[in-house]
Amino acid sequence: MSDKYKNYISKRQPEDPNKPPRLNKYVANAGICSRRKADEHIKNGLVKVNDEVIREMGYRVQSGDVVKYKDEVIKPETNKVYILMNKPKNVVTTVSDERARKTVMEIVKNACPERIYPVGRLDRNTTGLLLLTNDGSLADKLMHPSNGVRKIYHVTLNRPVTKRHLTEIEKGITLEDGPVMVDKINYLEPDDKTIISIEIHIGRNRIVRRIFEHFKYTVKKLDRVYYGGLTKKNITRGYYRHLTEKEVIMLKHFS
Repeated sequence: MSDKYKNYISKRQPEDPNKPPRLNKYVANAGICSRRKADEHIKNGLVKVNDEVIREMGYRVQSGDVVKYKDEVIKPETNKVYILMNKPKNVVTTVSDERARKTVMEIVKNACPERIYPVGRLDRNTTGLLLLTNDGSLADKLMHPSNGVRKIYHVTLNRPVTKRHLTEIEKGITLEDGPVMVDKINYLEPDDKTIISIEIHIGRNRIVRRIFEHFKYTVKKLDRVYYGGLTKKNITRGYYRHLTEKEVIMLKHFS
C-alpha cells in the first residue's frame, strides 16, 4: 500500500483464534451482515443471547449460547459462499429496503440456500462490481481501511474534466470529512475528456462522486470495473457468478 495512506489509517491487532467469538463476528458469520453493521444491530438491541438483549460490543459468545437476531435463532454458516455481481442501476445495496425498492438480494435470491450479504455498498445509481458472501472475516478484511483494497471506477461527467483538476485530485484534496488521496486518475480515452478512470483504496461514503462534485462536476454514470483483483469479465450487467476457488484464495491472501 502506498505510503501516503499511512497517516490516515489505523492498524487492528489480530484476534486470538482460541478465544470464543465476539458477538459481532458471530452475527457476521451467520450471514446476517458485516461485523461493522453487526455492531449497529447490537447497539440497537436487535441481538439477543439466551433471550437477553446484549449491547456490549466486546461480548463473547460461549459454547451453548443461543443467539437471536430479530428474535430468530442464528448460527454461523459452515458453507462459505462468494458471489460476484455486476450491479445494475436503480438497485439498492441493502439486504432489505423500507421503501420497497429493488435490492441486490433480489438478484441473487436463487444463487444459494445460505444467507449472504453485500460487502460494502454501491449507491443506488452506481453500477459494477459487488461482492456478496457469508464469510464475515473476509468481508471485514475487505472493508477495513488498513487493508487498502484496490478499486477502479469509470466516471462519466456532464462536461470535460480539465487537466488542472485531474492534477489537483491526483495530488490530494480535502473534503468536509478530511483529506482524500487517490492512487491514479486519468482520462479513459484521450479523445473524450468527459470519461475518467480513477483508482482508489479509500471507501468513504460516496467518495468518488464527492471528489468531482467538489469541482462542480455532475456525475452522470459511475461504474466500478475492478475490485480487489476481480473484474467484470463475462458478467453481464444485472447478473452474477460464484467466485472460483483460486479467486477466493486470492482475496483471503492479498496484501
